[in-house]
Amino acid sequence: MPPVTPTLIWILVVLVAIGLYLSWTAGRLDRLHARIDAARAALDAQLLRRASVAQELATSGVLDPAASIVLYEAAHAARQAEEEQREVAESDLSQALRAVFADARQVEVVRAVPGGEAATRELTEAVRRVPMARRFHNDAVGAARRLREHRKVRWFRLAGHAPFPMAFEMDDEPPAALADRTA
Repeated sequence: MPPVTPTLIWILVVLVAIGLYLSWTAGRLDRLHARIDAARAALDAQLLRRASVAQELATSGVLDPAASIVLYEAAHAARQAEEEQREVAESDLSQALRAVFADARQVEVVRAVPGGEAATRELTEAVRRVPMARRFHNDAVGAARRLREHRKVRWFRLAGHAPFPMAFEMDDEPPAALADRTA
């Protein structure tokens, strides 16, 4: 058995340190991908909640017929949209909500009917939570993208076969009359 030289020991220590660092980076990337999945699930839940509340309000008979039709169609399209059309459908729902609730008097009309206070509160919470959920998702996507752009991640293929994360871009500005209530 040949003698172990100090140079060989140092080479072994450096290789182990590099291996540990790459393993830590791969673990970090995996945690970021799990965070993206969790944030996307939360975003999907908030979008579904917003569309459901809007659809329920549209069918309640509280709104005028034209507003009900606009809101119902936008909410239905958002709930039924395929993944590649989801951002557009959700943006259309945001625009429909802004059109229907552009005037604070419309909110007061809804609040005046039995159960209207609860419906208004639920819709206000839904339109407030969507931008937060989208921001959390997009922040996680940004962190994963920045890490995946490093050379070490690309050279050693630390991301594996995970798809490149995509941000969810949509118009999520709440209606002015409901935004006043969220403050």
